[in-house]
Amino acid sequence: MAFPDTFKALSDPVRRQILLMLRGGRMSAGEIAQQFDLTGASISYHLSQLKKADLVSESKYKNFVYYELNLSVFEELAFWFSQFGKGVHDETK
Repeated sequence: MAFPDTFKALSDPVRRQILLMLRGGRMSAGEIAQQFDLTGASISYHLSQLKKADLVSESKYKNFVYYELNLSVFEELAFWFSQFGKGVHDETK
């Protein structure tokens, strides 16, 4: 996993909102764009950053592009963060 790309993608509130929206299932780029007062180019940029970080996957059907969460990356992140939880300081005692 490329942590720099992941953390950069997660640092933006619009991208975090898109990820929250995708918890409900896949959505088209147009459906996502309707939820924001941003240009299509801005939404496209945010989606490309999420895709670059591998947080979302993209599929095309006819004239539509659909996005959905890549849950394996979230699982890797959760595992990585779990290393900082309980038990980390136990080794020093």
